[in-house]
Amino acid sequence: MAQAARNAKRNFETKLTREMPLKQQSVHVTKRAMQSICVFFAALIVQVFLVSFRAAAAEPAQGPQGKIRVLLVTGGHAFEKEPFFKLFKDNPDITYQAVEHPNAHAMFKAEAASQYNVIVMYDFNQKITEEAKADFVARLKEGKGLVVLHHAIAAYPEWPEYWNIIGAHYYLAATNINGVEKPRSTWREGMHFRIHIADPNHPVTLGLTDYDAHDEVYNGFDVAKECHPLLTTDEPKSNKVIAWAKTYKGTRVVYIQSGHDHFGYENPNYQQILRQAIRWTARRD
Repeated sequence: MAQAARNAKRNFETKLTREMPLKQQSVHVTKRAMQSICVFFAALIVQVFLVSFRAAAAEPAQGPQGKIRVLLVTGGHAFEKEPFFKLFKDNPDITYQAVEHPNAHAMFKAEAASQYNVIVMYDFNQKITEEAKADFVARLKEGKGLVVLHHAIAAYPEWPEYWNIIGAHYYLAATNINGVEKPRSTWREGMHFRIHIADPNHPVTLGLTDYDAHDEVYNGFDVAKECHPLLTTDEPKSNKVIAWAKTYKGTRVVYIQSGHDHFGYENPNYQQILRQAIRWTARRD
């Protein structure tokens, strides 16, 4: 009996010794499984976060960060501010900041260039330093779009390169150009006239048909041959070509003669042309 008891005890201890590692291994496997599950769910959460973050990053195309940022330059010429700025406030494609001379040239500096994609000019008869000239041209070379409105055709009358940039030369005084006498260009307010779409397939005029306008007209200015006509008129007191598109050192440029006062601003055709000109120069067409 004593021997049997000793054998039973030995068998129990042997069994216990064998079973203990198995239990420990089972616990270890369970811990590893739990760790794997935690790692899996952590990775899943990270993936969900990344997908949400990427979606949020793509969101600006529909939100404010994805809008075209416009630098709106004024100064040197009176205008009806409230209805003019409303053109830009009501444009769903853009955000804008307005700057008036003499503060405008600081915005042409490289350190300010990240604040806008397109320059819209509505200034007149300004002086410009050599430094500001270089900054302005540098921004255009970088691809900043340029939209020139109405009296900004004569924004820098003493800077010949500006004529090349916008594709026109408006004469504020009689001028001799390469031996040719150019009389002073003319203007007339309060004109009612018909505007013709010169190129209905261009992105700036797409969707438009001929329309009536009540606006100021200019005449007696030169338009460069490389300019692509967008709008014309048969009004004899106006230049025939009154809006055009061109490029300058790779950047897109649009000039629109209309836009003297609220009669022009509130014309839905003008509003559409301006919106589409900004989009085209920003390369959003």
